[in-house]
Amino acid sequence: MVKGAFDGVTVLDFTQGVAGPHASMLLALHGADVIKIEPPEGDWGRALGELKGGHCAHSVAYNRGKRSIAIDLKSADGIAVVKKIAARAQVVLESFRPGVIARLGFGYEDLRKINPAVVYCSVSGFGQTGPYSKRPTVDGLIQAFSGMMVMNRMPDGTPYRQGMIAVDVTTGLYTFQALATAIMRQFRFGEGCFIDSSLMRSAAAYQGAKLMEWVFAGNQPAPPLYMPAGSYKTKNGYIMVSAMRPHHFRLLFELIGRKDVADDPDLQSHESRIRNAARIVKALNETMPQKTTEEWIAILQPKDVFCERVNNYSDYLGHPHVKESGAVDWIEQEGFGRLPVANIPGLPRASEHPPQQHAPHVGEHGRDILRELGYGAAEIDAIFARGGVRAPVAPTAEAAE
Repeated sequence: MVKGAFDGVTVLDFTQGVAGPHASMLLALHGADVIKIEPPEGDWGRALGELKGGHCAHSVAYNRGKRSIAIDLKSADGIAVVKKIAARAQVVLESFRPGVIARLGFGYEDLRKINPAVVYCSVSGFGQTGPYSKRPTVDGLIQAFSGMMVMNRMPDGTPYRQGMIAVDVTTGLYTFQALATAIMRQFRFGEGCFIDSSLMRSAAAYQGAKLMEWVFAGNQPAPPLYMPAGSYKTKNGYIMVSAMRPHHFRLLFELIGRKDVADDPDLQSHESRIRNAARIVKALNETMPQKTTEEWIAILQPKDVFCERVNNYSDYLGHPHVKESGAVDWIEQEGFGRLPVANIPGLPRASEHPPQQHAPHVGEHGRDILRELGYGAAEIDAIFARGGVRAPVAPTAEAAE
């Protein structure tokens, strides 16, 4: 197995949901020992969808490669255990509402006293400062707040929410890149730091070009980048076509038998095609249903006209290119069953290191973690009996509940 970039790095991970867990999972998949601190009832992100074997799909997808210990952070045993982990951790992540972690005694200023070089990251909805800092929020609300729903509006202008938790996932990516560079600085110069990561700022960063376009367009939605670019109904499904360059536009309409559109004097420039977009859309809506998606692709792709079948996830997972290129592997998640894992660019395939793909059950590694912290067997049993740190639940029993 190839060494991970973060082998030997210990991460104390208080995060729940998706954004923070996504970032810490990427650290884990790159070799870090991520110790997931869960409340006794488990990370609330375990219930984002159908629950099976103590997990939903989101919690499996964003918690692979971690170790879990279930702790009551207000108990004496829980506080002592967390402080022991914090003293040896290079990285700490938390995603409580601003101010909560400090009240629990594990804020940045608290932990840097026992670990001066710690890289500490807080992940929140609106950030640690400002009038909305303590405002509760979720992915969809940030899509609304950040302008994403207006940018992604329906044809009639109705704002539209992405069907997946796009901002949470994106926040995890931005948080990981911030952590990766901070760990490099820590490694090179022995310096710790505090990182304020938020869904609000990540949503804006993701839409950086769109924010600029809005201003360029006079504080209103920008026109399409080019035309045509969209999905159109065929005889048996939908096809996505994209004709940015003039010769692509002409070829597209010549090949589908609409030379009248290709030769239309009002459609011969980029600006005129955007201005007369309705005329182009009408022609495609009239013509594309005459053949199947596969027939159109056979006509258009050999001439380098950009087009693609609109797939569902079954189509994608079963596609020969996806299989041959190794884009997806299948793993067995205890209590959940066989699941597809989209292989992440820059990381080994999931099939090359299956144990690293396991998402932990609540408190699954509690005994091992306590042993590594120096607790003896009798002491561990006593801690579990007092309840501040919960004993692991057998995965098979948990899955059967």
